[in-house]
Amino acid sequence: MAEKPGQRPKQHQGLGAAAQQPKACWPLPAQRWLSVEIVDWFNALRAARFHYLQVAFPGASDADLVPKLSRNYLQEGYMEKTGPKQTEGFRKRWFTMDDRRLMYFKDPLDAFARGEVFIGSRESGYTVLDGLPPSTQGHHWPHGITIVTPERRFLLACETESEQRAWMEALRTVVDRPMLPQEYAVEAHFKHKP
Repeated sequence: MAEKPGQRPKQHQGLGAAAQQPKACWPLPAQRWLSVEIVDWFNALRAARFHYLQVAFPGASDADLVPKLSRNYLQEGYMEKTGPKQTEGFRKRWFTMDDRRLMYFKDPLDAFARGEVFIGSRESGYTVLDGLPPSTQGHHWPHGITIVTPERRFLLACETESEQRAWMEALRTVVDRPMLPQEYAVEAHFKHKP
């Protein structure tokens, strides 16, 4: 039984395919798929992502792009954050660190990030500090991290000291690494986001 293009499948079991719009997800009936078809879809998606990365990073070699094909985050987990004025209360958010992009979500299963922070290099004025400024109030978790960018300071708090150390190590690894030419374009995009 074949559906017309653009029509939602009638079966509601199996895998789900999300579109680029929020709340647009069509279930894919996985029971009718052979394992070969699933592998073919997986490879097609990887090939499309690889082509996207080649366009996004025209000067990068294939060896630089292959690790970016999968989403093995440098670090992920819950932290608390406050808003840009730093007078709002801290809110618990799910964070993922994808190379130089620190993204935060309300829930780990959210499809779209609530916000993101570009983590540049030390030479460009970025640094990561242990702890929060002394006047900081409203955080429930005691182990603070301050990310300093040329535009502002981001205040985060971890529940445990071991989580704080893991985040600090991941952030400092990125900050200590010089930026690639294409990463300057990504940084410029972040600075001009509305």
